[in-house]
Amino acid sequence: MSYKEDLSTDNQIKGTEPSATHVTLAGIFIFIAATVVLMGIITGEIFYPPELTYTTAQSMISDLGATVPPNSIITQPSATIFNFAMIIAGILILMGNYFLFKASHDKIGGILVGLLGLGALGVGVFPGNMTPMHPIFSLMTFICGGLSAVYSYKLIKSPLKYISILLGILSLFFLFTYNLFIPVLGGGGVERWVAYPVILWLLGFGGYLMGRGSEDNF
Repeated sequence: MSYKEDLSTDNQIKGTEPSATHVTLAGIFIFIAATVVLMGIITGEIFYPPELTYTTAQSMISDLGATVPPNSIITQPSATIFNFAMIIAGILILMGNYFLFKASHDKIGGILVGLLGLGALGVGVFPGNMTPMHPIFSLMTFICGGLSAVYSYKLIKSPLKYISILLGILSLFFLFTYNLFIPVLGGGGVERWVAYPVILWLLGFGGYLMGRGSEDNF
């Protein structure tokens, strides 16, 4: 029995039918979300005042929205660009997760990706100067992002499944060994080794879903 037939039978038991449209929409939303985050970070860095010395090694990604208290620094338009990028990305991930769940009916995957989207949304709504909300949502984003990448191997039927596991483990490794690498990479550098693998996974996973949806064989 093929994967499609097996999934179709399983969904018939649940009273639903898998839809290629759901898979395609999930991929579109997730891919766009990752693109928005990546370009939002890049654009925010472009407009950050040079006199404030924002560096990849020493500055946290969320410093684009607001630095941590006390004496928080908020610069425009970088703050607006970054915060809105995270809000939009969070909403897009949640929308993508909705369609992904309708196609796969995987509860664990739905919870993990859903919390990833909620975390990204929270990072934008609560910038770095708002504690303890910002650290909570940031940690939620990083943990659930890494776990989502690892868990997605159950939904991927291509070599991308192994790359996803690697990216997820890489993100979680640097998250939980954060302090060990600060002397080498700097705080901002370590955070990027946590965040960027998740962004890369979202791009790959979104592209994969769009391809599978067009083939009508998810």
